Amino acid sequence: MKRPLVIAVGVAVLIASVVLVWADVRQEREFRRLLTVGDDAVATGQTFRAIESFSGALALKPRSMLAYLKRGDTYRRRGDFSAALRDLSQAEVLDPTAPRPIELLGDANAAIGQHVTAAKYYERYLTIDDRAPAVLYKLALAYYHAGMSARALEPLRRAIALDDRFAEAQLLLGLCLRDHGNRQEALRAMRQALDINPMLAAVRQELASTYIEAGRHQDAIDQLSALAALEPRRPERLVSLGLAYARFGRRDEAVLTLRRAIERYPDVPIVYAALGRVWLQAAERDDNPVALGKALRALKPVADLTSASSEALTMYGRALYLSDNFTQAERILQRAVTRMPIDPLAFRYLGDTARRLGHSAIAREAARRYAELGG
Repeated sequence: MKRPLVIAVGVAVLIASVVLVWADVRQEREFRRLLTVGDDAVATGQTFRAIESFSGALALKPRSMLAYLKRGDTYRRRGDFSAALRDLSQAEVLDPTAPRPIELLGDANAAIGQHVTAAKYYERYLTIDDRAPAVLYKLALAYYHAGMSARALEPLRRAIALDDRFAEAQLLLGLCLRDHGNRQEALRAMRQALDINPMLAAVRQELASTYIEAGRHQDAIDQLSALAALEPRRPERLVSLGLAYARFGRRDEAVLTLRRAIERYPDVPIVYAALGRVWLQAAERDDNPVALGKALRALKPVADLTSASSEALTMYGRALYLSDNFTQAERILQRAVTRMPIDPLAFRYLGDTARRLGHSAIAREAARRYAELGG
């Protein structure tokens, strides 16, 4: 009797073991399937579906570093940084030696403006792998945004030594060098970035700014012209070029450029505002009534918009003042001082206008606010 009992018990144990193994296999397959579904959803921009899939995977394996990592990264992509930091921190706890959670924790902190914290995570990553150009660049960028551009120089140079085709790193190196007054070295780094990637608009923008600071007007114009050609669907590129011509005393070229912009973008307010600015500056500098009339015609349609900016309203109010239309100028300038961000000149011109009208209380308050804003 004992032997059949032993056999029966053995068979039962064997069956139970097989069932448990099979259950584990099925669970592992379902876990992998959910991760794959989540990855596919992320690839097609379906982040909500991806989070559902990764959450299902975590229900099967609550201590899976990979599932926490994937869900945290998806939250980060969605802009839900609180949830991203929670999941990525859990992934880091589950595997402190894994570099990817540490890098993504840096990315999430950088996205919410916590650049010092982000730098600490990138520093930790580099203790695991110190030959990662992208992370060296992220570390330098975090330093730069935290106001520590001097500390950014060393990781940038290491990143460039590892990848001499890293255009973004060359650009950031140029910005850091410029911050420290080393303009020639900054220009050299920026030009190197442009040689690597001529299509990188940010390089041309910063080169133009640096050339303007250096008084190299034609070089600045060349970069702004290239930007306008590189991004023909961005009206602000032609606006920047036109205003640069005006700044350098080349009014005719400024007007031609901005008129071309109006032809191309007839419904874009910033183009009219820029043309109005050029004519207003000419009217003030030369006491030119013709230029003043052109400034008024360019600025009026912008000022009539309910969304008109403080800057545009300030220019229109100033033009009205110069044309002796003080009552309307005061009304427009009172609108200008209510729009954020406020152009400080709105208070100055409002004070001038109110004094001409004998509105002393308004003039005193405008003068006070102008002084508060550093006027």
